[in-house]
Amino acid sequence: MKKILAISLILAGMGIFIFENIYAGLFLLLLGLNFIVTEGTEIDLESKTYRKVKSIFGKNFGTWEPCPKFDYVSVFKTTETTNVSSKGAQIASFKSDIILLNLFYSGNKNFTISKTTNKKEAFEIADHLKLALDIDILDATESEKKWL
Repeated sequence: MKKILAISLILAGMGIFIFENIYAGLFLLLLGLNFIVTEGTEIDLESKTYRKVKSIFGKNFGTWEPCPKFDYVSVFKTTETTNVSSKGAQIASFKSDIILLNLFYSGNKNFTISKTTNKKEAFEIADHLKLALDIDILDATESEKKWL
């Protein structure tokens, strides 16, 4: 739903920019681009580096940093809410169930490395990280957490 809204805003913004009002078109265009930007984390397991990225149309931006010593990977189920607003007024609110993969290090420090709606895919990624980084998996997708 978010992508449909983003594409609609981009197309409307381009049309208004070209045929009507430059500022209003530019505003809608930038708003649409903001909705289509995705964030995440890339890890290069060979060089033991990572980067937090922002991606737009498949182009990733971010700087590589050395990986800390990871303690475990957590597979966590939660609800994500996306609010759409314009000129200070909330237009719509979208809720969706998602599964986050968080890498924990130095006790309780962590960062999210993946966000998905597919539980099987999340555990495949977690298994790969377990083998590559020699860490445990914490399954927090149910009310009772368990180590795998």
